Order: sequence, then C-alpha cells, then structure tokens
Amino acid sequence: MVKARVGMVSLGCSKNRVDSEEILGELEARGFVPVNDPASAEVIIVNTCGFIESAKTDSLDTVFEMAKYRENGDCRLLVVCGCLTERYYDELKAELPEADLIWGVKDHAGLAEAIEQRLTGELTPCVKSPARVLTTPQYRAYLRIADGCDNRCTYCAIPIIRGGRVSYPMEQLVKEAEELAERGVTELTVIAQDTSAYGIDLYGKPMLAELLKRLAKVSKLHWIRLLYTYPNTVDEELIDTINAEPKLCNYIDMPIQHIDPELLSAMNRHGSAEHIREITDYIRRVSPDFILRTTVIVGFPGETEEQFESLLAFLTEHPYDRLGAFTYSAEDGTPAAEMEGQLPERVKTRRYNKLMRRQMGVSLAANRARIGREYEALVDAIEDGVAFCRSYAEAAEVDGFIKVKLPDDADISCGDYVFVRITGAGTYDLEAELIR
Repeated sequence: MVKARVGMVSLGCSKNRVDSEEILGELEARGFVPVNDPASAEVIIVNTCGFIESAKTDSLDTVFEMAKYRENGDCRLLVVCGCLTERYYDELKAELPEADLIWGVKDHAGLAEAIEQRLTGELTPCVKSPARVLTTPQYRAYLRIADGCDNRCTYCAIPIIRGGRVSYPMEQLVKEAEELAERGVTELTVIAQDTSAYGIDLYGKPMLAELLKRLAKVSKLHWIRLLYTYPNTVDEELIDTINAEPKLCNYIDMPIQHIDPELLSAMNRHGSAEHIREITDYIRRVSPDFILRTTVIVGFPGETEEQFESLLAFLTEHPYDRLGAFTYSAEDGTPAAEMEGQLPERVKTRRYNKLMRRQMGVSLAANRARIGREYEALVDAIEDGVAFCRSYAEAAEVDGFIKVKLPDDADISCGDYVFVRITGAGTYDLEAELIR
C-alpha cells in the first residue's frame, strides 16, 4: 500500500547524498514512493549541509522555499535533517517553526519510523528489505567506505557533526558494490571524509589499496574512481595499485589545503609539505596522464602575503589538473575560529581570485594538450544532438564535460561508453568527434 509520496532535496557533498539515498530506501521499504518533483510530494525532506557559512545559508533558504509547498501544495510534512540540524538542533528546534520534524545525521531507520508515525499515527512492518534509492543516474553511484573523521583539522567542523572515523567492513563494501553493479551501475566513485585512511580503525593500518583491488574484481563495474584522499596516507603503494588496475581510473582527489609548513601546522594537517611534494612528483613519474585534483584554503588566520605566494609558486611548479579553492570561513566550535590574525574578507577574496585566475591558465593548457588524443568516454547527457561525456579524467558533478556532436544515425544512450577524439579545448570543457 502506498502511504505517501516523498521528495528529497539533498544539499552539500556526495557523502550527504548517500545519506539521502539510504533515508529514501528506508521509506520505500515502508511503502512510501519517492518522487522527483517536490510540488507533488506529500512529504518533503531537506537534507542540509552545515560545512561552511554559505552552505548553512543555502540550507535555510531551501527549507524556506520548500515550506511554500507546505502552505500551498500537497506537502503534509516538512522534514529537515542532516549536518546543519545535527550541529544546531536546539537552535533550529526553537527557531524553525516551518519544520514539522527535525532530525540529525544518524539512525535513518529511526527517521523513517518518525515520519510514518507523524503522517499516519501508526507504525507498520517494512514491506521489503531497505535498499538505497539511487538519486544518481542508474549507471553510476557513490560507495561510502567510512563516515566521520579523526584528523581534527582546526578549521573543520566535520568531527563535531559526524564524530570520529568509522570504517565499514571490507566484506560489506564489496557486497554493496556487487549489488550496485547488478542494478546497472558501471561507474563507482569511492568516497569518505578521508578515503585514504580507510581501515585504520578496523584493521590497524590503511587498507584502501586492498579494498580497491577487491572492488576491481566486481565483474560488471567498468570504472572505479577515488575522491577525498588525505595526503599523508596517499603513498606509493596506493598510486601503484591504481595505476596497475585498468578498472581504477588514473584520477585522484587529494586536497592539500596549503603548502606552507607553518600554516599546515596551524591547520593541524598531518604529514608534511615535503611529503606533498614527493607524492605529487611520484604520481607524475608513474604516469604523466594521471589526473590530480586538489582543494586549497586561502585566507587562513595569519596567512601572510609571502605564504600565499608560496602556495601559488608550488601550484606553478606542481600544476594540478583540477583545483577547487575556498576562502577561509570561521566555523563555530573550531579552534581556528578563535585564532588571532583573522583576515578581512576583501583580502581573502583578492587572494582567491588571483589563485583561480592562475588555475584557469593551467586548466586551459592541460586541456589543449589533449587535442588530437583519443579517449573512452561515458555519455552523461544528450541534448540537441550533442552528447555530454566524461573520460577517466572527469569526475561526475565536479569536473567539466567532453561535448560530442553526434551523427544523425548515432544509436547512443546515456550510460553508454563511446570512443572520441578531442578536437577543441576550453578552460573547463572539451570538444570531440565520435570515433565509434
């Protein structure tokens, strides 16, 4: 029996998206039906992000937007959950009357039960075993291998929100990957708050390389991609494992945050600037085509102009193919928020703009170097005879596309793998012709 239509608005990172999919799975097992349009939903869930100030604002704006359907639509229950509510539960409980139910980040089954009780006044047994409801296209999915973080970076609120790292058993993860592959997933993206530390709490040492080897044996998977690694646990063994296995994309996301030793220490970043240089050089030696992605912070408390310029110099000497940047945001309860030397927003913004202008040149040069080369690519979308594709070098949702003009008789669908030749390059996107 259908109990109600439920719509999910998932904000923030891909780890949060997995939470959303698990919540929807619990509700579907109880007879709820997920829908894409919140206007037609009887239950609307906003899974919030509370990582930085702009994400908090976006989360609240979204709640207020969804509340309109509570007043003038089918919505009978507005639920707010996730990182923001976990962090500010008491404040939101008192000051967010728009929400009928406020929940944190854990106990997805408990949330499903609470929603059913609020809506129907009773609890009934699940009609089937809960399974994640994928909110990604059916051919790709995220595999979260751990939750929480033990690094305690001084600027980061994640341990406050989600607690310390809890790695999931390898057998459980391999089974989940097999089930996803049976459902049609061919591209698996491995995620956690700190993927490269996977297994330390379970097995006494990092076990990501071993996990990747086992995932690569799942027959129906075609690509496996790695995000959110931490430099001090990215070592030669991990890079060699990725490079040796064809299913593992030669792509690694390794946020370094900075390169100045004093700032790395103030951030409580484990490892050293020397290791960042060494592992970056090693990756380039192993394979010149290995794609490196990173994230940096500008305007951390006390950052001098010289320290900022040292970061620019490092990124010039060791160019990363992909780079994201944040201006430092003082987060409640974090040590960095109490540090001396907080910088004006105008200084942070100027440094951010200078960094990103330089990175645009790096990205354009890297893309131009790919002209004439051939790649296997995954079709993500088709619009007006143009296929938007990604090769091993582009991660979903964070990188650019390869745009391919399709012949009129092309029999191609989203989720297909095709071969293309690069014919043009922009700062972020590429153009290509279809080979086969």
